[in-house]
Amino acid sequence: MEKGPFSVEWLAQSSRSGGRGMPGESRPAPPQTPPSVPADTARDREAAERRSPGHDAGSVGTAPGRARTKFSAAQLQELERSFREQRYIRAGEKRRLAAVLNLSQSQIKTWFQNRRMKFKRQTQDAR
Repeated sequence: MEKGPFSVEWLAQSSRSGGRGMPGESRPAPPQTPPSVPADTARDREAAERRSPGHDAGSVGTAPGRARTKFSAAQLQELERSFREQRYIRAGEKRRLAAVLNLSQSQIKTWFQNRRMKFKRQTQDAR
């Protein structure tokens, strides 16, 4: 298959280098890694895998990183109860919920952000 003027490879390269040149234009070569630095460590390979979307054929359409948290019914019940009382969680309540529900404060914060967006969509749809 022939590569067109704007192939996937060209677009990927141009987005990495930040350049705005046209296909076929010559660019200066990126700086080479000094010989004293190992070229390919396990840590580098893992980082590259996280950066490259769809590096695993089975993960097409999913973002790399942390797996989605599946909240239990009891956790959701407590989170929803707290949300009904206060849409914006305070630091003390966030710490308390994190301890009681065995979740991180970051997970609590994110759940509240997502729940506020869901609430906003629901109220807009009801109009």
